[in-house]
This record gives sequence, C-alpha cells and structure tokens, in this order.
Amino acid sequence: METYAPCPQCNAAAAQKVNFTWWGGVLGPRVLKHVKCGSCGKGYNGKTGRDNTNGIIIYSVVAGVIALGLVVVMFAAAVMVIFVSGR
Repeated sequence: METYAPCPQCNAAAAQKVNFTWWGGVLGPRVLKHVKCGSCGKGYNGKTGRDNTNGIIIYSVVAGVIALGLVVVMFAAAVMVIFVSGR
C-alpha cells in the first residue's frame, strides 16, 4: 500500500487513491497524483499534500485545447475530401 502526504485540511494520514474523476476521467488523477482523504473526503495531491485546483485547471485547459485541435484537424480533413472529390 502506498503512503501519501497528510491531508491539507484535517492533517489525517489515511488517504485513498482516486481512480476516476469528472474533470480528468481515468488519466487526470494519475497525472496529478490525486487522492481523497479518508477522514474528511478532501481531494488533494498525494505526493505534495497540496490542493490540486491549479493542476486541475491546467489539465482541463490543455485537454480542451488538444480536443479542439483534433476537431479542427478532422474538419479540415473533411473539407479537403469534399473539395478533392469535386462536390
């Protein structure tokens, strides 16, 4: 069992690894080392003991930019296919 930094809110040592979140799916909590306090339920970075809010914002913005980039590339590819086919 892994040991995590104490909770920044209640200073409890018992924390559980988070496997899925609404903001990061399966990958986000792993990237940010997100854990949940067993006593008060606060989510935080299990490695540093700090709040993950800034990391979550940065992760969400980067994921959004990547998703938007993929949509733009797919749209451009669809337009090129239509243009090349002569329609």
